[in-house]
Amino acid sequence: MNAKDMLANKTWRWLDQSSSGLHFNPLQSFALDDTLCTSVGEGSSVPVMRAWVHSPTAVLGIQDSRLPYVQDGIHYLKDNGYHVIVRNSGGLAVLLDKGIFNLSFIFKENKTFSINDGYNFMWNIIKIIFDDAPGLIEAYEIKGSYCPGSYDLSINGKKFAGISQRRIRGGAAVQIYLAVSESGAARAELLKQFYERAARGEPARFEWPRIQPDVMASLTELYDQPININDILLRLLTSVKEKGALIQPSSLTNEELHRFDYLYQRVVERNNKALQVELKS
Repeated sequence: MNAKDMLANKTWRWLDQSSSGLHFNPLQSFALDDTLCTSVGEGSSVPVMRAWVHSPTAVLGIQDSRLPYVQDGIHYLKDNGYHVIVRNSGGLAVLLDKGIFNLSFIFKENKTFSINDGYNFMWNIIKIIFDDAPGLIEAYEIKGSYCPGSYDLSINGKKFAGISQRRIRGGAAVQIYLAVSESGAARAELLKQFYERAARGEPARFEWPRIQPDVMASLTELYDQPININDILLRLLTSVKEKGALIQPSSLTNEELHRFDYLYQRVVERNNKALQVELKS
């Protein structure tokens, strides 16, 4: 099933937290997507489209948190103004800030809709949104990028986005982060320094990325013109409506709020355990 078929004549709940997200703990986003996955999976909600932006945060993967000198790396990130958390899904470290746009599409899990189908769906959504891109939007691993994966999205060899998935309680969340503004290389340099401090070149349980900052860029840099979060919101909503999606602005129901409170506490507990430090929520 292609992106157009998944959008056309279907109602999507729309949660826009691109402004409010700057004021709450990024761990809430993981609990929110799990909450919405549960609602969609059990059939109490139509599919969901959710956007969010957070204040400066380094989101580490579980493997990152096990590097031999991870506390040195964490101190470096904090000294540079970043809150540090550990996510409950796969992948390695990424950065969030006011110039990074995050988007989730959450729908009922379907056994005929494979993991690769989910990745391809998001890739096609991005190609639709940025149909005027200054080059082909390709999906393959960008060597030297942070959080590398086979569905890194790039233009002219420069990575500007990464896709992840989480499937839980009958729901599937396909998520993407888009570097919209500021310097992609500067963000990559920050994580390069994190890994150098957290690993110190010693053997680790996984092959931590040897980051080459110049392989990453923001959309502002790729388009060579200013692009902001509101521009992305306009492109997103215009594009999905043109493909026939019915957008329904929404908020959490009372039942979802109770479920969210429970899941958020679990996320916080897992995060604290992974970092082995007491982080303020």
